[in-house]
Amino acid sequence: MIKKSWVTSFLEGTPRICMDVAGEGELLVFLHGIGGNKVNWHLQLPEFSKHFKAVAWDARGYGGSDDYEGDLDFSDFSRDLKRVLDHFEVEKAHLCGLSMGGRIAQDFYALFPERVFTLTLCDTFAGDDPKDVRASRSQSIEEFVESRIRPFLNGANPAEHAQKRGGTLLAPGHSEDALRRSVEASSQLHVESYIKTVRASASFTRVDNLKNISVPTLLVFGDQDPLTPPAVGEYMQEHISGSELIIIEKAGHMTNLEQPAAFNRAVLSFLFENRNRKL
Repeated sequence: MIKKSWVTSFLEGTPRICMDVAGEGELLVFLHGIGGNKVNWHLQLPEFSKHFKAVAWDARGYGGSDDYEGDLDFSDFSRDLKRVLDHFEVEKAHLCGLSMGGRIAQDFYALFPERVFTLTLCDTFAGDDPKDVRASRSQSIEEFVESRIRPFLNGANPAEHAQKRGGTLLAPGHSEDALRRSVEASSQLHVESYIKTVRASASFTRVDNLKNISVPTLLVFGDQDPLTPPAVGEYMQEHISGSELIIIEKAGHMTNLEQPAAFNRAVLSFLFENRNRKL
């Protein structure tokens, strides 16, 4: 049983952003995937908050954060993240993002590189590269959009859909705890905001900016990830100078839930090596 060590707070503004916050020190922000929310990071907050001010957010339109009017510009997430850094009155933060969260971290770096200490990019990708098939997830843009939003356009209930679909992105032999935590987050989707997010993220790319990343970068991928396989990590490592790639064994797309001890050990080691650096 994980003992709760965080406090839930809100960043006021439009939209209002919900965050779980724990610890003191350099700011470390955890960014969830497209089907999740901040509860996906509850196996990380107790450990990381021993050494950092650890924050797990609900992105706009997720969890306890507000929905919003109009369509989504994918970079709206980055502008919200800048508000988070400003709220904590820090110039720089360590960013750890999984799947869509990793894409938000990449976009934030492209827009605000001076605000980033380090990047930890997990089970994610930058976008399509017509010159290298390794760059992208296993699904085409069309397949991704259709598979993610069609059930909801047909009236699916998020909780029922999460129960039915739960485990499809996890490795075979995943634990019941990993499944439960994955389903818990997906059950809380805000349908309209989720559909807007899928559409905005489908063709969004930061492939051309990989070569510009100059902060310490860790790439973490599950060896059995069905959506962003290790080959994607290899592609990113080749394009981000000095980056490190770690493959987590017996893990699918949710490495932090499926193998939390190995995940925490790898990411903490990387952060310890690069904390307090004058970048």
